[in-house]
Amino acid sequence: MSSIELKNIVKKYGDGFPAVNDVSLDIADGEFMILVGPSGCGKSTLLRMVVGLEDITSGDLLINGKRVNDLAPRDRNLSMVFQNYALYPHLTVAENIAFPLRLAKGQHSEQEIQAKVKQAADMLELNEHLERKPANLSGGQRQRVAMGRAIVRDADAFLFDEPLSNLDAKLRGQMRTEIARMQRRLGVTTIYVTHDQTEAMTLGDRVAVLKRGVLQQCASPRELYDQPVNLFVAGFIGSPPMNFLPARVEGNSLKLPFATVPLEGALAEKVKGKDLVIVGLRPEHIKDGSLGGEAGDVRFTANVDQTEWLGNEQYAYIPFEADPAVQDKLEELDRDLDGEGMRTQMIVNLDSRSRVLEGDDAELYFSPSQMHVFDPETGECLTRDEEKAAAIARDSEQQRKAALERAKKREQAKSA
Repeated sequence: MSSIELKNIVKKYGDGFPAVNDVSLDIADGEFMILVGPSGCGKSTLLRMVVGLEDITSGDLLINGKRVNDLAPRDRNLSMVFQNYALYPHLTVAENIAFPLRLAKGQHSEQEIQAKVKQAADMLELNEHLERKPANLSGGQRQRVAMGRAIVRDADAFLFDEPLSNLDAKLRGQMRTEIARMQRRLGVTTIYVTHDQTEAMTLGDRVAVLKRGVLQQCASPRELYDQPVNLFVAGFIGSPPMNFLPARVEGNSLKLPFATVPLEGALAEKVKGKDLVIVGLRPEHIKDGSLGGEAGDVRFTANVDQTEWLGNEQYAYIPFEADPAVQDKLEELDRDLDGEGMRTQMIVNLDSRSRVLEGDDAELYFSPSQMHVFDPETGECLTRDEEKAAAIARDSEQQRKAALERAKKREQAKSA
């Protein structure tokens, strides 16, 4: 196991464009770090620099405190699992898993190789497939073979480059669980690249969100969700995504397209002098008014354009006209998030018991305490609470260490 530190890492290509621009990350021993962001944000380039497949233009990469910028990939003792599995079609599953051990000629006896292959196969439930060739395996099985090959190397860290993007939705869910379980059992430092924020939220101890080569925020999934630093992070994290509504500042209130929200306390001070802000509301924080509510909630009525009932939940779609003063900013954000430039609409995640139908004038409500407010010029989140963010970070780190300790005890009990 190892710690990995990135200090002001920059990658520029021939045209001088920085694909990765001044990224600094401190990845703890045994931590599961996710690199996430839309296409072209630099996450795969950053991973390839860590493993040694891309040169570092400037900055320092340290593994266990040792600078490794100039070390060849084979000398960094890192295991990489690729998107396309990179299996040898003429070798059996057992031979594919054993390949890196045989490549290190003379370092492992045949008995050691067989024991390591069996251990990896047991962990990944591949025992009955050991004599099969990759062509006869499903996508999920091939991915497990690729993971097995990484496991036997006893590497200091695992690096995953969008390993599940070739799998269907059901298999992706199963493999996410498999990868999380394996990482906890082995306690190996892991860096995992994905553009899928669901993978990021479910797998990572911490998630580094990148945009155009620049690190936006690195935090636990819960902190990213509850305390985003800016518009981009807030819009990228969460499914369905956060609703962004233009809001006029009128005295001690914010005037949204559907409702007026009273302003008080620190937020009132932060928006003083501004004519316009952007309010962020997550779909699940807007509720059906006919099913409840509390004092202090903001209630409003809106016409529902479309509904989708999914059994356990229901979505309602409510179009609105964006204020021209923030339209360009919202369109730019949509492009940054790989959006398709669809018309502006608010998504509401209703309780499955809701009887709201398309065409209805629905009574809805939300709590102002769950509202995020952003500066439309800088994108800064004006409602971020640094104390709450720090508390979430401490709690997440304690949970990470406790999970590793539980996994270690389970492994010790099995081997006893």
